[in-house]
Amino acid sequence: MGAIALGALLRLSQLDSKPLWTDEILTALFSLGRQTGDLPLDVVFSAEALKLPFSLHPATCPQIAQTVVTESTHPPLFFCLMHSWLGWVSGFADSLAWQLRSLPALFGVAAIPAAYLLNRIAFSPTAGLAAALLMAVSPFCVYLSQEARHYTLPLLLITLALCGLVQIQKDGFDRQQVRPLVWLGWILANAIGLYVHYFFILAYVAQVATLLTLQILIAIRKQKSTLNFHPSLGLTIAPFLLFSPWIPTLLQHFNRPETDWFKPFEPSWTDGFAPLYQTLASWVLMAIALPVESQPLWIAIPAGLLMLGFLVWLGRHLWQGTRQLLKMLDTRDSTLVILGFTLWVLLEILVMVYLLGKDITAAPRYHFIYYPGVCALLAASLSLSKMSGETETGSLPTLRFKISRVPLAIALAVGCLSSILVVQNWVFQKPYYPERVARDFTFDRALPLAIVTGYENVQEVALGLSFDWEVLKSREDANFAFLTRQLGYDRFWQNLSQIQTLPSPPINLWIVAPGLRQAEYPPELAISTPAKPAICTRDSDRYRRIGIPYQLYRCSSNQNPSPQREKGLKN
Repeated sequence: MGAIALGALLRLSQLDSKPLWTDEILTALFSLGRQTGDLPLDVVFSAEALKLPFSLHPATCPQIAQTVVTESTHPPLFFCLMHSWLGWVSGFADSLAWQLRSLPALFGVAAIPAAYLLNRIAFSPTAGLAAALLMAVSPFCVYLSQEARHYTLPLLLITLALCGLVQIQKDGFDRQQVRPLVWLGWILANAIGLYVHYFFILAYVAQVATLLTLQILIAIRKQKSTLNFHPSLGLTIAPFLLFSPWIPTLLQHFNRPETDWFKPFEPSWTDGFAPLYQTLASWVLMAIALPVESQPLWIAIPAGLLMLGFLVWLGRHLWQGTRQLLKMLDTRDSTLVILGFTLWVLLEILVMVYLLGKDITAAPRYHFIYYPGVCALLAASLSLSKMSGETETGSLPTLRFKISRVPLAIALAVGCLSSILVVQNWVFQKPYYPERVARDFTFDRALPLAIVTGYENVQEVALGLSFDWEVLKSREDANFAFLTRQLGYDRFWQNLSQIQTLPSPPINLWIVAPGLRQAEYPPELAISTPAKPAICTRDSDRYRRIGIPYQLYRCSSNQNPSPQREKGLKN
């Protein structure tokens, strides 16, 4: 219970203190029963109009699924669950960020006892307690739990599926038994997971591959000349059959342009090595996370070296502990199951990266697929005490587990500190830094503010909404607009000049223009306002780029020449 309480405290702390970023905005729209058509596009709108799409709209799961099919590249189940959750939690929580993130946080808390159950079945109650503690304080898991996305639910389901996988191995292969309830639980965990996140496919395939590999190893161990697969292996196809109605949609989503971010924007010779060090960085973040993002070098370099050194130290214990677990009669087969699953997932990731051209290692969050296996093996390794003598048959020794080992205590202390840094937003900061962009937008409170975002797809609309939503915290009087750039920026500037509902000058006008360089922003823009036409002059000192460029224009009546024009007249 202590591990669950600690994990819940870390996961539920300050859920609404961080800004909603692009993907979380999409979660909000789909889960609230909204779609792109509900957004005020290609018009100027106020703060009240911005809030409207973020109110709950009654919708059925089939309706939400239809929206997800056409406007996203994900299975629908998580969004349906979130819709029901929002309908309940919105009655006593005002913060949209808290409402959205609380459900993933609860799934993250549920993964803690699931980790205990996995290691209890595989190794011992002591190893189970160690796994629960590691899961509770893992900065990686705390980060996932505080994201309004569908990562902690599949993480929980993968952990439960591994519980079933280990038990199936023990029953079916060691004792030649088949427990229908165990198989049913394993089938349901995998089938539900497939409808939650597409990357669960990797976990499902890895489990089946692990069972087949174990059958081969058993045949080799018993020196059989022919390989006879256990009849129960036929049940492994059941999750695939339950998911088969959605496979045509999966194939359609796989080639959608929304997945192009998995490919490098500017290919170079380093692309072949990037997945390797990105994976290494994700391993580091599973155990330790220190401030390196947006930090000066004198902080980032020592912190990075300390993190890498800790990974080497922890990896050494994992390597030695796993070797020891493989030598023991009572832990060998369970270790093979969990280790085999983890290695198969890593192999599948390499196939996706180097054969299919989808670099899913670029985002640390996608390594949730095999984290339950890593956590289980690391916890068992760190809680090992010593070997007892040989068994009565003189074959393999057995192991004792002890929770008070110093390495485990160090790992838990470092994890707890790292998780606190995650909660305080020192690490795993939100992509595109909506809070920093909003501060740039609102630096001048004396003049009216308008923010115009160019968009080509729903992801860019969501990106602009993440900035706008953060601006609302300090400027309820701001005006917003989304103008299409699908026909190029020449048409974008033309459309901007024809909008007549911008505030009357003088105003500060920020232009968010994905893909545009600083020199490609026009020096001056002519716009229409209800009172009079205006000339907007580019402020060369107010250009920013945090992944996406944005530029300030200072707008005044065209009866008053811009500073550049005045200078030209004087010359």
